[in-house]
Amino acid sequence: MRANGSPSPAQPEQRVLVVDDEPSIVDAVATALRYEGYDVEEAYSGRDAIDAVVRREPDLIVLDWMLPDIEGIEVGRRLRARGFKSAVLFLTARDGTEHKVEALRAGGDDYVTKPFSLAEIVARVEAILRRTGGDLPGDLLRFADLVLDEKRHEVFRGETAIELTATEFSLLRFFMLNPRRVLSKAQILQNVWRYDFGGNANVVETYVSYLRRKLDTAGPPLIKTVRQAGYMLEAGPA
Repeated sequence: MRANGSPSPAQPEQRVLVVDDEPSIVDAVATALRYEGYDVEEAYSGRDAIDAVVRREPDLIVLDWMLPDIEGIEVGRRLRARGFKSAVLFLTARDGTEHKVEALRAGGDDYVTKPFSLAEIVARVEAILRRTGGDLPGDLLRFADLVLDEKRHEVFRGETAIELTATEFSLLRFFMLNPRRVLSKAQILQNVWRYDFGGNANVVETYVSYLRRKLDTAGPPLIKTVRQAGYMLEAGPA
């Protein structure tokens, strides 16, 4: 809800699938998102979630980690393996870096720890969809052997395609728009996540770590950690 009490102007084509085995959570989250203007579908198990995505791929999935049949983390892996590009916001009662990294490996774009507020869910959904379907000029960004195609949403290192989630793509794009510049965690959080309510800078460390790992599989390291300052996209000597 906006300050004037009116619903947010979500784009009509933005579809969200809410998945949780607790009907009260599904109902609350779905109702809040519908009020914001999203087209929302509901599911209560991992199999139902996969079937729903196959029928009609959403722009984003709000996906509970603990489901009765297939864990949400496995649902995410299966969808990514089948080529679905929907952004994923995990709901989890777990905390800790190892669980964050596991969520990223399963193709997650963000996560919310239970208990959560509906305002936070809405803000996270809006932030993910902004960076997933934001206004991109459709140009190619290049740095060293790295190429980011904004229009096709593809990344290559040399001849190797790098599969990135929507958040990783936006993070890399911010680095490539600011090559050889030290970017603080606060700058990255503000420009990539754009949380209206603020955010935890620790999430930057997690996502930079996983992006770096993916890029480094295809060539020399490109993202440098600058102690007590932030990160920098920099190519080493040839």
